[in-house]
Amino acid sequence: MFRRKLASTLFTLGLFSGTALAADKVTFQLDWLPGGDKAPIYVCIHQGFCRDAGLDVTIASGRGSTEAISKLAAGSSDIGVSDIGALMAARANEGVKVVGVLSVFNKGPHAFYVIKGGSIATVADVKGKTIATSPFTSSNVYLPLVLKDQSIDPSAIKLIKADPGALGPMLMTGNADGIIAWMTDFTRYSNQARQAGKEIVALPWSAAGLELYSASLIASEDFLAKRPDVAKRFIDAYKKSVQFTRANPDAAVTSVTSVVPELGSEDVKGSINDTLPLIFNEVTDQDGLGVFEPKRLTETWRRVAAAQAIDPAKLDPETVINRSFIPTE
Repeated sequence: MFRRKLASTLFTLGLFSGTALAADKVTFQLDWLPGGDKAPIYVCIHQGFCRDAGLDVTIASGRGSTEAISKLAAGSSDIGVSDIGALMAARANEGVKVVGVLSVFNKGPHAFYVIKGGSIATVADVKGKTIATSPFTSSNVYLPLVLKDQSIDPSAIKLIKADPGALGPMLMTGNADGIIAWMTDFTRYSNQARQAGKEIVALPWSAAGLELYSASLIASEDFLAKRPDVAKRFIDAYKKSVQFTRANPDAAVTSVTSVVPELGSEDVKGSINDTLPLIFNEVTDQDGLGVFEPKRLTETWRRVAAAQAIDPAKLDPETVINRSFIPTE
């Protein structure tokens, strides 16, 4: 009798253990190519934060915020990263069932890059100059607002759209007085300039008055409703990964290159160092990591609506956010 009871108990424990060890699958949606600016998700996987949360995470590639939002809305991915402005526009125009759950960049990454000692020293100096940009960057959407803030008519600059790989050479050779690029690429462009015997200066648009939230963790409403515990565990693990990246940037580099070996460690390290100030800054000190502060959120929508000619009344920005999953610590 004792042996039968013992066998039964061990069998039950075995089932329980097997259930406990079965990790919940989550599909994470990137909004662009892998890189140091996406370090937290690779840290989450490689450093074991996702595993310790009982999660088996698969990363889906992306080609822009719009595509990322579409995949989440369609249910092919569960949670991912995207520009919150793109999500606001998508909800206003299409009513997509996707919401922001954690702020990542509480400052926009958009900037002018110029050569030190050249004809452009401030954002106001771009008037009358030749500026090169990629055709696909979201920065182009906000450019008219930045120019308006400086009382510059868009026709007062010559805007050239070029392949992203050509922007650096155009700036170094003088074929453009400035280029539009993200602050996450500052090290890469600085290295190009150094090789040409020059020095790059970045003029962030956030310092020129374009204050808004940018890259954010966003999730399918269906995922949040049907698997709230999984969502909570993932968001908590992701936030821990963001904090780990700041405290251990070299280990974060290893995590990225371990998961994506084709990336060079120096490029990844530079991108991580360039990205961290968009996450940790005076806004973070005041409001906290991952927080969507209501006034800043409202200002973000005001800017997005103006940039994309959307009636601001079409959307209450608070409906774009679900704060109930943001970890408190």
